[in-house]
Amino acid sequence: MTDVLPAATPATTGPATVPTFAVISGEQVQRALSGREQQIVELVEAAYRLHDAGDTVNPPSYFLRFPDRPTARIIALPASLGGPDRVDGLKWISSFPQNVSAGLPRASAVLILNDHDTGYPFACLESSIISATRTAASAALAADRLSRGRSRPTRVGFFGTGLIARCIHTFLVGTGWAFEAVGVHDVSADSAAGFRGYLSQAGTTAPVTVHDSAEDLVRSCDLVVFATVAGRPHVTDPAWFRHNPLVLHVSLRDLAPEILLGSANFVDDVEHCLKADTSPHLAEQLTGNRDFLTGTLSDVMAGRVTPPADRPVVFSPFGLGVLDLAVGRYVYDEVSRAGGLRVIDDFFHELRRYG
Repeated sequence: MTDVLPAATPATTGPATVPTFAVISGEQVQRALSGREQQIVELVEAAYRLHDAGDTVNPPSYFLRFPDRPTARIIALPASLGGPDRVDGLKWISSFPQNVSAGLPRASAVLILNDHDTGYPFACLESSIISATRTAASAALAADRLSRGRSRPTRVGFFGTGLIARCIHTFLVGTGWAFEAVGVHDVSADSAAGFRGYLSQAGTTAPVTVHDSAEDLVRSCDLVVFATVAGRPHVTDPAWFRHNPLVLHVSLRDLAPEILLGSANFVDDVEHCLKADTSPHLAEQLTGNRDFLTGTLSDVMAGRVTPPADRPVVFSPFGLGVLDLAVGRYVYDEVSRAGGLRVIDDFFHELRRYG
């Protein structure tokens, strides 16, 4: 991988080297990631294993909310990733649902990468694509790992049809999944129709059904992807899940606690997931304990826990900043290898201690 230039060092250790700073656009990010779904899933899996081994720092996310814009938020995810390509950094991602009605994507983001040894930031990357990619890769990894020992799902349903749903579908197909049927449901008929159009353009040969009701979607699918912007549970009937589907609860706040209490529940990180009024957090508040949690995805990967076949299996990932760092560092190295780094000359101005 391309080495990051170190920051200035004391004269006694040799001549100082001026650190560099590069900006990587969304187009460059997309080009670096396109068609590499299996590779990115393996990268995310490696990051999860480092996290499980304690070779990461992943503090709680910080939520910036606005009294005058109650549906909007901006989230800071600081993190540090160990392993052979150590890197620190911060994802700064906004969610403004009102953007959609104005024809803009809901989320926008940047990712700052910091050099492990000097702390100097060495890159700023457009990160809405990175964020969606790491989310989709995590979901595809979970779908594979949590379906082992069960009948592999053949009927997938998407509840919510935005960028995240599109990326998850891309990663499922890109890592070898094939489906006999695809279901779609969204509170916006236009969004559902748009997602159906995407599926057609993506070469989907399985029949696609746009369901008018959420219940029909859930009952007809054995792999259900929740990718909405819901702020509180809106799916409340455990009976919808009697066929024991695998549920990728990516948007975290769709399911009532009663549904989780009748399911086997897996998260990416316990402390992160059980806060901010996520569905698992509400289940903890309702019961006063965490006994409803079956384990983490890392527990499954390490063979410490086996998902049951006789209950619904729900994966609720809060989303770890270390995954953004892993994907972001990969993008940086790919762009650097291709000679495409846009270095900002003299970004760091004052580099001498005494002027």
